[in-house]
Formats: sequence, C-alpha cells, structure tokens
Amino acid sequence: MPYVNIQITRGATREQKAKLVKDVTDSLVRVLGKKPEHIHVVIQEIDDENWGFSGLLTDEWKKQQSQLLSSE
Repeated sequence: MPYVNIQITRGATREQKAKLVKDVTDSLVRVLGKKPEHIHVVIQEIDDENWGFSGLLTDEWKKQQSQLLSSE
C-alpha cells in the first residue's frame, strides 16, 4: 500500500492539488504496477514562515526576490 506525502508551501489551487494526486497515482500504477485503490497521497501545505530555503525562511526569501525584481 503506497503512501506518498507531498509537502508544499501554501498557494496551490484545488485543481493543482487534484492533478498532483492523479499524476502521482498514475505514476505508481505505471511504474510499480500498484492498484489505484491501494495508493494514498497526502498533501501538506506549510506556511511560508515555517519553511526554510536558501538559508532564509521562505517568506523572507520571497520578499528579497520581490525587491530584486522591482529594482530591475
């Protein structure tokens, strides 16, 4: 019984999350020969302030990127 946990920062639409679940399920069926009814996919959305990237919290990193883009 495959269990897949996908962690993303907040912001994906319901449609995007549904596509992730479908694509991951289809991949496990195709590659491993698993039955779709045995596959569990969990999507956890993490607040930007609780996710670190490139040595910064993601909310701070996004602020820096926004400032860089606005100064170009």
